[in-house]
Amino acid sequence: MAKANRILRRSLGAGFALGVVALIVVSLLPKPVPVDLATAARGSLEVTIDEDGRTRVKDRYVVSAPITGTLGRLELRPGDTIEEGDILLRIAPLTPQLMDARTRAQGEARVAASLAAQRQARASVARAQAALDLAERDLERQRGLVESGGVSQQVFDRARFEHRARREELTSARFGVQVADYELRMARAAVGQTDRDGEDGMEVPAPVNGQILRVILESEGVVQAGTPLVEVGDPAALEIAVDVLTADAVNVVPGAHVTLERWGGDKALEGHVQRVEPSAFTKVSALGVEEQRVNVVIDIDSERRQWEALGDGYRVESRIRVWREEDALHVPASALFRHGEGWAVYRADEGLAHLTPVEVGRRNGFEAQILDGVEEGERVVVHPSDRVTDQVSIRER
Repeated sequence: MAKANRILRRSLGAGFALGVVALIVVSLLPKPVPVDLATAARGSLEVTIDEDGRTRVKDRYVVSAPITGTLGRLELRPGDTIEEGDILLRIAPLTPQLMDARTRAQGEARVAASLAAQRQARASVARAQAALDLAERDLERQRGLVESGGVSQQVFDRARFEHRARREELTSARFGVQVADYELRMARAAVGQTDRDGEDGMEVPAPVNGQILRVILESEGVVQAGTPLVEVGDPAALEIAVDVLTADAVNVVPGAHVTLERWGGDKALEGHVQRVEPSAFTKVSALGVEEQRVNVVIDIDSERRQWEALGDGYRVESRIRVWREEDALHVPASALFRHGEGWAVYRADEGLAHLTPVEVGRRNGFEAQILDGVEEGERVVVHPSDRVTDQVSIRER
């Protein structure tokens, strides 16, 4: 009996010792690193350029003083609606005497220049009308082909964009004719007015239909010929100018889709890139760094009733699409890190992190396209810390 008790005590002691040793070993083993995981999946992925923009009236006109004289006080206010031919202001000439030879020659030269500008503007309308007719025929042809499967939707969208662009060019060309006609009338009136006594002064009519955008000089007083007085335009014909880095602008093509957000309305607006202006400019960033930027001009495609509250000079946020893939394999961009001269991720498999080099395609601020290295459905570590290394044990948070 005593012998049995000794054996039992020794067995319990040995078991306790083994338990202590096991606890010590387990406590010394590295614990799995808690990580966040994401799944590589296929789906639509797009790359956009996100920048602030400003609205502006497409066709605006600055009414200037046609002669030197005394300007009557302007009763117009910004926002007043005007029609072509409405009297905007009156100017009484300072000297009622006849023109001298030099002044008459200058006036006649201005008339001749206005006549040439009028002919050029009408020729522009003819060219724009011909381009629009051609674009309409091409659009109808592409519509029939896309319905029968003869061309892709992308080709049809391009033809539709060309038609819309030619129509807008025709509208601007017609505006140019109105302005040229107005300039010719003012040039002829200036020559004729200075030859007369003109006690009542010269009446200056509105060149186009629209609204008063800005009253530059409101008070009565003497003005020189050519002094800007009133700016007019049509607020319903708005475009948006977005200045982007030139390094980004090279990837923007006319017709690219644009989403306009945070403009004050409940819903985002749709638009397209009308053109990228050819000349860049230098702009100092908030950090004091000089940047080369260029204006991207955007036309609004959403119905006018959705954005009729927008006016000239309003701020909007734009998302210009430069690339889109409907079936792209992508992972969160935060899963990527530099590895050598390329990129890599930590792939999670059976509780271990595996260092996996990958080939990266397009990226936006949130996701990255994976061309090689990871398969659909595999899980990767997001925001890997310095505790995550190859073959280290991990667990999902």
